[in-house]
Amino acid sequence: MNNNPRVRLVSVEGLWSPEDLSAYLGIPEDTLKDWRHKNYGPPWRRMGKHVRYDPAAVRGWLDGPETMPAA
Repeated sequence: MNNNPRVRLVSVEGLWSPEDLSAYLGIPEDTLKDWRHKNYGPPWRRMGKHVRYDPAAVRGWLDGPETMPAA
């Protein structure tokens, strides 16, 4: 055990990359990119040149009402 008072362990689930979300959902990264351009899919944010997804927001999106996109 570390007795250094300046060291603190924090358990935080980090943001997901498109690669992480692709693996989680089992869909291609290109599909996620297409969804972002169509304003569909889980909420995302741009951090500089990187796209990131909040895992809690992704789970909320998955738990939301099931809808089919208009044909």
